[in-house]
Amino acid sequence: MRISRRKFLKAQGAVLTLPFLRSIPDAIAGEAGKGSKPAKKLVIMYVPNGIVRRCFFPGEEDGVLPGFVGGFNADKFKNKKRIQNKPGIYPLELTSTMQPLADLAGDVSLVTGLDRTFKNGQDVHAQGASCYLTSLSPMQAAAQKIRHPNGRSLDQVIGDKVGLSTAFRTLEISCNGFKAGKEDIYFNNISWYGPGKIAPSIKDPKKLYERLFMADSSYREHLEDVTSLVLADAKTLSKKLGRDDRRTLDEFMGMVRDIEIRISKMEKTITNSNIEKPVDEVLPRGEYIRLQADLMILAFQMGLTNICTFMIGPERWDATLLYEGVFDKPVQHHNMTHNQKGNGYKEVQKIDIFHMQQYAYILSRMKAVKESDGSSLLDNSIVTYGAALGDGATHQYFDLPLIVAGKAQGQVKQGRFIRCKSGTLNSNMWLSIAKLMGLEIGSFADSTGLVSDMWT
Repeated sequence: MRISRRKFLKAQGAVLTLPFLRSIPDAIAGEAGKGSKPAKKLVIMYVPNGIVRRCFFPGEEDGVLPGFVGGFNADKFKNKKRIQNKPGIYPLELTSTMQPLADLAGDVSLVTGLDRTFKNGQDVHAQGASCYLTSLSPMQAAAQKIRHPNGRSLDQVIGDKVGLSTAFRTLEISCNGFKAGKEDIYFNNISWYGPGKIAPSIKDPKKLYERLFMADSSYREHLEDVTSLVLADAKTLSKKLGRDDRRTLDEFMGMVRDIEIRISKMEKTITNSNIEKPVDEVLPRGEYIRLQADLMILAFQMGLTNICTFMIGPERWDATLLYEGVFDKPVQHHNMTHNQKGNGYKEVQKIDIFHMQQYAYILSRMKAVKESDGSSLLDNSIVTYGAALGDGATHQYFDLPLIVAGKAQGQVKQGRFIRCKSGTLNSNMWLSIAKLMGLEIGSFADSTGLVSDMWT
């Protein structure tokens, strides 16, 4: 009897692809067998509405407060003179916003000096999100007779090369829980198949779960808990495994079970919410983001995809959201970014730190997952964290914040502060990441070269 290259557990329509288990013979494991390297993974994590720059960039927090204009005239900020970077590699300094990464300092690097091309007359938030991974310049768009900022995004370009062996060439995830659109799609998307062709993201954890497990509605109606039957099969398999593999399988199945419980809990939260308040507001942000993150990590473990975009939230929506453990009541992130006078910036920074905590959670989870050769999921990955605005208070499209984590199978040296020459295009970083992921391309969008300091 022939056995496919991956081992599956099946029960009445439920299908779980298992992580690599050493006890399963090479004939069963196939491509994932002994001696083969795990696939590289890429995560592009995006945060909306910029960041509080002074609390993010080393050396700026104790400086004179900038002349915040306030309100929504952010483009008219008083100090338009940008700080020029002194290019080079420096020891990593964790600023106050980056403190959640203290236990992961050896796994991350901060990169500064990156700019994105910008076209006056188009909303800075919409342009920021939609061109974040396309980096298409206005001149290039005009030459191609397409509307700036549309183009083919980095994740899709990389997916063309490395995504052919997985069920999902790319996976697009969003943590925007709002059912109804409050802004144009350009504010709410970073992944594009091409000009005008959105790569739609999945924002409902239940729908994401069902997509990963290919569960249809009829299956959902008659099976209350998808893991209950599959677990029985897992127990049978477990008896045939070695001790380490039994532990791996137990952790994997425990994670699946935990996700089921958390999805059920979140659905109950919405159902029991005050009907006078939009239900989207009652979704605790941290729980929601971490649930989506765990589903993404599960997809990596199962070999369903190697490329994922992870959008923390949409740009500018003036959405009232519950940042549990941060504020006593729901707040509007975008509105707060325009009211940073005095100590106002410290309130906005609380959201920046909250987002950084979610990034730290993802990195810690990926670091804990072991792959077929004993390395961690994070060792084999590149996980970026960034925004399309250098400062949410000033709408600046230069000095974009970027953190790069993971070692890309030893190609990237971490624990550094890389200062690029001011004005370095962010497309240069995207080209560098494409190269690290194995693509043989000479350019990406408006790139002018590589960020060579990324390599070991």
